[in-house]
Amino acid sequence: MTAILPRTLIGTSTPEKRTRVRNRKAWLGVLAWVIALVAFAPIAWMILTSFHSETTAATNPPSLFAPWTFEGWASFFGAETGVSPLPYFINSAVTSLGSTLIVLILATPAAYALSIRPVKKWSDVMFFFLTTKMLPMVAGLLPIYLIAKQLGLLDTTTILILVYTSMNIPIAVWMMRSFLQEIPAEILEAAEIDGAGFFFKFVKIIIPLASPGLAATALICFIFSWNELLFANALTSVSAATAPVFLTSFITSRGLFLAKVCAASFAVSLPVLIAGFAAQDKLVQGLSLGSVK
Repeated sequence: MTAILPRTLIGTSTPEKRTRVRNRKAWLGVLAWVIALVAFAPIAWMILTSFHSETTAATNPPSLFAPWTFEGWASFFGAETGVSPLPYFINSAVTSLGSTLIVLILATPAAYALSIRPVKKWSDVMFFFLTTKMLPMVAGLLPIYLIAKQLGLLDTTTILILVYTSMNIPIAVWMMRSFLQEIPAEILEAAEIDGAGFFFKFVKIIIPLASPGLAATALICFIFSWNELLFANALTSVSAATAPVFLTSFITSRGLFLAKVCAASFAVSLPVLIAGFAAQDKLVQGLSLGSVK
């Protein structure tokens, strides 16, 4: 004879419990929207300020309903100085994309050796990668400058690509290792039984399965390279100057420059925002896959 169990014991939720769950989800949704709006408020204010004149942009408190003008954007595109921002953006794209590609080529096999086929004392290797991020970047500025000067690499995109590659490899190895550890070992064992070699497994199995992690790692390395200013400002002057260096040229000791800086800041941030929006699905999937927090 089948016993009749209470509804609370067989896992059926009561209407009151379902209502509490819906209310909790609704409040969490409202909280998420509030956090998103607070996080977006500085960006929205920067965009709004870029369409104000320098006089109204510098008022305190700032004027929200001041007349709009394109003076700041005209200055950014060289209306006053005649200097186009295009070469600076090209330099940033070349250095960021070039260094990111090299980082992925070097970090993925290294992460494979530290996860799927771990080398001896792999923990010491990971600790070494971690310690390289503990050194302040300014501490290595003078040696790198002297080396670049001796090699004739000052004011070239080559030196920036080398510097950005060395800066991003540690974080890329750490991220890729966490992603590759999530690949089931049974898949690789089955491929080995079928006679697959290392190159086939790496290209046809590991890379496709780790593509969300590759996308997340590439995006983070691209953002770090695009936003870097210290080495770009010290190692370049005219030919290889990047977009952040061009941005700092609007800050002067005379006159007002807030609207110009806001226009330039949004323009410089726009490629990163577009890249993040385009790769948001892969980024969330990759970060969730590797449990990177």
